[in-house]
Amino acid sequence: MGTVSQLRDNMRSPAHRIETEEEAVSAARELATAFRQQASERDITRLMPNAELDMLSQSGLTAITVPPEYTGIDISNTLLAEIVAIIAESDASIGNVLASHFRVLEGLRSQPSEELKIALFSRALDGDRFAAARFADQASLVAEGSGFRLTGRSEQATAILFADWIAAAAIDPDRRRPILYLQHDSDELQAVDDWDAFGLRTNGAATLVAGKLHVNAETVAAALSGDYATEKSLGLLLQAAVSLGIARAAFADLLVMAKAPSGLLGKIGEHAIRIETATGALEQAGRKLDIAQVSPTETAMAEAHFSASSVCLGATEVALDTANALFELAGSVTGSLVLNLDRHWRNARIHDMAIPRAALLDAAGAHIQKIRES
Repeated sequence: MGTVSQLRDNMRSPAHRIETEEEAVSAARELATAFRQQASERDITRLMPNAELDMLSQSGLTAITVPPEYTGIDISNTLLAEIVAIIAESDASIGNVLASHFRVLEGLRSQPSEELKIALFSRALDGDRFAAARFADQASLVAEGSGFRLTGRSEQATAILFADWIAAAAIDPDRRRPILYLQHDSDELQAVDDWDAFGLRTNGAATLVAGKLHVNAETVAAALSGDYATEKSLGLLLQAAVSLGIARAAFADLLVMAKAPSGLLGKIGEHAIRIETATGALEQAGRKLDIAQVSPTETAMAEAHFSASSVCLGATEVALDTANALFELAGSVTGSLVLNLDRHWRNARIHDMAIPRAALLDAAGAHIQKIRES
């Protein structure tokens, strides 16, 4: 049974505005240094990184994908993925939260309502954090006055405990699944802290419970259509970035713990090359997504999705293999509970379980077949 708590109040002051891509990378590296110091302790005790996430918001890093027309800087997707990887290397759970946040902002970018985008991008610039949820089919969404009444439970979703806004999908009376942008502090919206997985233990995953929540029509948007929506591709790209961060963290500990590195140079080199290859694939997928965002043709969006799927599947394998290598190559000392090195494998394993491998492989095969037939 989980504990039920109200979603956290937003008491923070307006965030710093990051002006350049160079400043964004510098901020990410500085924050990663701070996050790394107690990452193992947070994992062991399941101490939620509330203070760390507030630091992330205050730094302005959570607003770096806000488009320029809404006074943001909208950094490249390649650099965005690298920033998420930097944060995930220091603390995989925080990287996981950040990836979820940026995916929601990408979905908001594609919405037609200018009023909604102006309001929510403004909140993002002030440091508000976003998460996504999907209400179960049994939930009720019915017309009520100038909007809807939502009742029911969501599926478990990452970052809910830390979100100021939740982009929630729910089935309406016409069997459509619109996106409801829900404010965190509603009296009729609660979060059940029911996440008990052995990895990514502090990623804020929870279940939402709506008790006859009124949702204003102005905060309801149509569900994004299309198999290759840029929101989906960015989600895959950032999942890959989290996996890459986990792999880098495990590799760094491998280099520290290996007692006879001269006899392990070949194995160490192999894992170093695989991490470098995944980094290159991440960069390429980011560039293809940049193109799809600027010119959202069917071909460009399909290519971006295929490339993001490829690096997502490849990076999670690199993370698992590198975490395994830490124990295989560094010896029995790595089994110490005090060192808590097993968190890298636990994080990689749980993160891999969230990736729809079969669906991505089917989509990749269909994409290649279509290219052959054209």
